[in-house]
Amino acid sequence: RWSGDLGWQRVQAAPGAIDPRLVRALGQAHALFAVSRPDGGRLATLNTITGAWTMLPQVLESDTLGWAPWADGAAWLDRDGLHLAEPVERQPLLKWQDWVVLSVYLVLVLGVGLYFYLREKSASAADFFVGGRSIPFWAAGISLYATNVSSISFIAIPAKSFESNWQYLTNNLIGVLGLMFVAVWVVPLLRRLDLMSVFSYLETRFHPAIRMLASALCIVMQVGSRMSVILFLPSLAIATITGMDVAWSILIMGVFTIVYTALGGMRAVIWTDFVQVLVMFGGALFAIGFIFWHLDGGVSEFARIAMAEHKTSVFDFSFDLTRATVWGFLFLVVFDVVLTFPKDQVLMQRVLSTPSARAAGRSVWTFAAITIPGGILFYGIGTALYVYYQAHPERMDPWLPIDSTFPLFIAAELPTGVTGLIIAGIFAAAMSTLSSIINSVSTLLSVDFYQRLSRHPSERGSVRLAEWTTVLVGAVGMGLAWLLASYDVQSLFDVSIELAGLLGGGFAGAYTLGMFTTRANWQGVAIGIASALVVTFGAWSMDLVHPYFYLAISIMTCIVVGYLASLLFPPPAQSLAGLTIHTGRGDGAPAPLAQAARAK
Repeated sequence: RWSGDLGWQRVQAAPGAIDPRLVRALGQAHALFAVSRPDGGRLATLNTITGAWTMLPQVLESDTLGWAPWADGAAWLDRDGLHLAEPVERQPLLKWQDWVVLSVYLVLVLGVGLYFYLREKSASAADFFVGGRSIPFWAAGISLYATNVSSISFIAIPAKSFESNWQYLTNNLIGVLGLMFVAVWVVPLLRRLDLMSVFSYLETRFHPAIRMLASALCIVMQVGSRMSVILFLPSLAIATITGMDVAWSILIMGVFTIVYTALGGMRAVIWTDFVQVLVMFGGALFAIGFIFWHLDGGVSEFARIAMAEHKTSVFDFSFDLTRATVWGFLFLVVFDVVLTFPKDQVLMQRVLSTPSARAAGRSVWTFAAITIPGGILFYGIGTALYVYYQAHPERMDPWLPIDSTFPLFIAAELPTGVTGLIIAGIFAAAMSTLSSIINSVSTLLSVDFYQRLSRHPSERGSVRLAEWTTVLVGAVGMGLAWLLASYDVQSLFDVSIELAGLLGGGFAGAYTLGMFTTRANWQGVAIGIASALVVTFGAWSMDLVHPYFYLAISIMTCIVVGYLASLLFPPPAQSLAGLTIHTGRGDGAPAPLAQAARAK
């Protein structure tokens, strides 16, 4: 088999002489062969990731005249006539006890939303959008982690580790350094401005048009490139485990998330995030412990195979720009963590919900403290699955996509009741991010558009609009997830990275120019943003580099072109006090942006 990191590798010897008349692909990671043995012909499948063979039960006569592909299997002819066979798809295995556990979890999160709705029926805009700025730093930090990991960590990262190695863990390791910088320099500056929409900063620093364009692109990216993927992944898991159609899974998850988000606002989102992280980690720890317990040789066997197969390799120091190397991750951390954090409304909304700039910085430190152990846990699950299925290849389902590897294990191998708990963990991973995206997008629509464009905006009208747009945004996300389900995607983890790089870079460069320079002006920034979009889509259309580099290319283009273009226009005329790291708050500092917006 071919490994992108190690080249061609020898797999286990075939369980007989391969008949060249029948070789065909099954699903994303299996191949079907006909093999000849002393006791007759047999059908066998090869898992192209683990290199393990599985013999199918049909025993064929030695006088078989010929083979041919048929449907999803094979046809052969012998003295008894024509025979047809194909691998059977695994049957759903979720029991009623698992449904009870899952139902209790769903009722719990709805209860949290209802609690905050009944307690705060006349919530102000600050209550609904930023939790009244009263969220403890540790709760905000845990919510940051819950929002950042999503179902991508719970499903797609184990699948990526199962398929390859721990190379993408480099992002977590280096990312902590970027979060340290964010906690010290970026977050306190923005928190002191009392924002509800982070894009309000771009209006005060540059121009209202920059703010509204940035907000609009953020909405498109969150709903189009994140929400659809994050909603589809757990629905794929539920479909794998229960046999329920993916469309129904998307509908159930989307509706539950919309309801508790619309009811409780930011407080409900953050406190359900806290519960969901506990459920998610509990399920993940049980799963990896279960695999170790059932491996012959336990942890030592896991370590032996993982090292022999290079499954825990982390660092790639090559200079191949088409691969995910250390240098790519260094770029990514600088550009994705440090420079894009300020424009990420989903993350910043948690930071803005804390009582002070100091508490805001501490929330990011809490986030950083969880990132590395959380990453090791989820990548470790993927490697443990590799070791388990290499020893038990017959337990795999060749028809399922690679992203369904962990859900298959949960459904087929774990005890009844525990399966329901870990499925609740998958729901928790997805719903924490979904609710965050929905709440943030409704905030942007209300604050950046309703309050800006309405002739007579009111606080109650703003909250009411946010509640209704929560429903609308959730419905759009479900529709896009249904569309995504109609395509055969090899790795949704890669898709999410690619879309984020294409759509998320230009305005991150605008924040960098605004916060770290005093010379940049709105004309130059507008030119820089347009240039970034053109260059990044050009790199994508010609497939020049690995998608991990798209974000870096976009941000760097915006920074360089935007700064040089700014030199062609007069310097900013307004006061920059409190708006850059070079100009601290003083007597000439502008009013906090939330107050300034109300004054208008």
